[in-house]
Amino acid sequence: MKKLLTILLSFAYLLTQGQESILLYDTTMPNSKGLKLLDSIANERVYQVAAPRIIPFFVSKQENSGTAVLIIPGGGYARLAYVISGTQLAKWFNTIGINAFVLLHRLPNSPDVIDRPLAPLQDAQRAIRVIRSKTAEWHIDPGRIGVMGCSAGGHLAASLSSIERPIKVLGDAIDQLSSKPNFSVLVSPVITMKGDHAHQGSVDNLLGKVADDSQKELFSLQAQVTERTPPTFLVHAQNDKTVSVQNSLLYYQALLEHKITASLHIFPQGGHAIALVNNPGSTATWPSILAAWLHEIKMIKP
Repeated sequence: MKKLLTILLSFAYLLTQGQESILLYDTTMPNSKGLKLLDSIANERVYQVAAPRIIPFFVSKQENSGTAVLIIPGGGYARLAYVISGTQLAKWFNTIGINAFVLLHRLPNSPDVIDRPLAPLQDAQRAIRVIRSKTAEWHIDPGRIGVMGCSAGGHLAASLSSIERPIKVLGDAIDQLSSKPNFSVLVSPVITMKGDHAHQGSVDNLLGKVADDSQKELFSLQAQVTERTPPTFLVHAQNDKTVSVQNSLLYYQALLEHKITASLHIFPQGGHAIALVNNPGSTATWPSILAAWLHEIKMIKP
């Protein structure tokens, strides 16, 4: 009973941080066995998502820049750290006039999922489309919708930005809209699924402990960058012992090769804990650098 109360209180806290959550699917959900699940939320972490959804954080009419960002929490594809890499970031984006949406996507280990690696990407694509379907109502420019992710959330954000492979969708009117973001912000991102620089926990949780080479290649995002990948801002700490800084370097090199506008910031300190506050030394400057970059690429208009 105590555990159930903790889950319910945590979920109530999550919803009070923004407006009521918005479901990504009304009834039919792709890549689903049709099981009825419950949310599992404890210690500011989501361990099971019953219904994929976005939590909106809207800017006031007076401060609205017309820009929006989908925020994907990290957690190694085993959980979603929805506060430190979700709602806190959403509130910060609001301070610079950007509407924010925190994504709660299905995790690959969900008993309801049929094809585990595709479920998070399906939900992320749907989230961008849902936001685009409401741009008139929400006073958002459909050409200024970005994505941000930390750690494994950065991997999903980069997947959304670069993977071109068709993913099974519902085929409704929302699915006719583009799922490609207009900019991408990646903080300490997992990028590669193969080789010495892969984060093995994310590999195992997303692809399973026995993954074939074709899956590892598809989700090694340095190999998926194209000319359609959006402008990208990367932040990483040189002393990150969880996700090697080589992940950001691999992605940045691919962006350069495809002539994508990109900004890479590697700080000496920060480990795998770069957040909005309490960052050591020069790492503390990254939010202000990001705000300046968003102005520079005209995602925030003067």
